[in-house]
Amino acid sequence: MSKKIRIKQVRSTIKRLESQKRTLIALGLRKIGMEVEHELTSSIKGMVDKVSHLVEVNSVK
Repeated sequence: MSKKIRIKQVRSTIKRLESQKRTLIALGLRKIGMEVEHELTSSIKGMVDKVSHLVEVNSVK
Protein backbone atom coordinates (compact mmCIF):
# COMPACT_ATOMS: atom_id res chain seq x y z
CA MET A 1 0.00 0.00 0.00
CA SER A 2 1.43 3.34 -0.98
CA LYS A 3 1.51 6.33 1.30
CA LYS A 4 -1.20 9.01 1.08
CA ILE A 5 -0.78 12.71 1.75
CA ARG A 6 -3.28 15.48 2.42
CA ILE A 7 -2.54 18.77 0.68
CA LYS A 8 -4.17 22.03 1.83
CA GLN A 9 -3.92 25.35 0.00
CA VAL A 10 -2.98 28.06 2.51
CA ARG A 11 -1.91 30.97 0.28
CA SER A 12 -3.43 32.77 -2.69
CA THR A 13 -2.46 32.39 -6.34
CA ILE A 14 -2.70 36.13 -6.99
CA LYS A 15 0.56 37.46 -8.50
CA ARG A 16 1.94 33.93 -8.96
CA LEU A 17 3.39 32.40 -12.10
CA GLU A 18 0.89 30.84 -14.47
CA SER A 19 2.66 27.48 -14.14
CA GLN A 20 2.14 27.56 -10.36
CA LYS A 21 -1.56 28.35 -10.80
CA ARG A 22 -1.93 25.44 -13.23
CA THR A 23 -0.08 23.11 -10.87
CA LEU A 24 -2.53 23.88 -8.06
CA ILE A 25 -5.47 23.27 -10.41
CA ALA A 26 -3.91 19.96 -11.50
CA LEU A 27 -3.65 18.96 -7.83
CA GLY A 28 -7.35 19.75 -7.43
CA LEU A 29 -6.96 22.92 -5.40
CA ARG A 30 -9.07 25.91 -6.39
CA LYS A 31 -9.51 28.06 -3.25
CA ILE A 32 -7.68 28.81 -0.03
CA GLY A 33 -8.65 26.25 2.60
CA MET A 34 -9.38 23.43 0.14
CA GLU A 35 -7.91 20.02 0.98
CA VAL A 36 -7.26 17.03 -1.27
CA GLU A 37 -5.74 13.59 -0.73
CA HIS A 38 -3.32 11.99 -3.19
CA GLU A 39 -1.10 8.93 -3.33
CA LEU A 40 2.52 9.95 -2.82
CA THR A 41 4.01 9.31 -6.27
CA SER A 42 7.02 10.97 -7.81
CA SER A 43 4.84 13.19 -10.02
CA ILE A 44 2.71 14.39 -7.10
CA LYS A 45 5.84 15.00 -5.03
CA GLY A 46 7.29 17.14 -7.82
CA MET A 47 4.08 19.14 -8.09
CA VAL A 48 4.00 19.74 -4.33
CA ASP A 49 7.65 20.82 -4.35
CA LYS A 50 6.88 23.37 -7.08
CA VAL A 51 4.13 25.04 -5.00
CA SER A 52 5.40 24.23 -1.50
CA HIS A 53 5.21 27.90 -0.49
CA LEU A 54 1.45 27.91 -1.21
CA VAL A 55 0.40 24.62 0.39
CA GLU A 56 0.61 22.64 3.62
CA VAL A 57 1.28 18.89 3.41
CA ASN A 58 0.39 16.25 6.02
CA SER A 59 0.57 12.48 5.88
CA VAL A 60 -2.62 10.43 6.17
CA LYS A 61 -2.67 7.36 8.38
